[in-house]
Amino acid sequence: MSGSVFYDVGMLDQTAINLFYGWGYNFYRLENQLRADDLIVREKVCWLLGLVRAAVEAAQSAYRRAHLPPPSRARPLPDAAAVASAQALEALSGEIGSLEGVIRALPVPEGDRMTQRYRQEAPTLVALGDCDRRLVGLAEALRQMLDGRDADWMLAHLAEIKAGLALMTAGVRERQSLLK
Repeated sequence: MSGSVFYDVGMLDQTAINLFYGWGYNFYRLENQLRADDLIVREKVCWLLGLVRAAVEAAQSAYRRAHLPPPSRARPLPDAAAVASAQALEALSGEIGSLEGVIRALPVPEGDRMTQRYRQEAPTLVALGDCDRRLVGLAEALRQMLDGRDADWMLAHLAEIKAGLALMTAGVRERQSLLK
């Protein structure tokens, strides 16, 4: 029984490794773990940005209810300043949504032989991880900044919020430059 093929650890390891490479994947390689981590981290950044966007949209909705009543004979047209403020919140929500889409679609180095030949894959993935950590930190800072805030506060701090989004956009550009 102990001479059986099932007990030959070296042969079983070699068979598993050959199968992994034949399938084009070896989950024990550091690069594959880093690639999977990159996907998870970017998904969490998008989740945080989704929370930020939901906060802005909730504030925008409450602002519209409070400041843009239905037209009446006495007031057929809405207040222009209130419309501009509501549109600013709507644009902010759209900007957050488009940044979320860009982050979700960011590439990661492929695990093919050409990539392995011309690029040091593990160091590149580590550098991408550094960029992703900054994106997570910025997304969480935005979430904390806007959590529980109303539209008036958001409008008063719009420049600061946009500065945070600009930093995230710069981080995305930096991350993209690592793959060129």
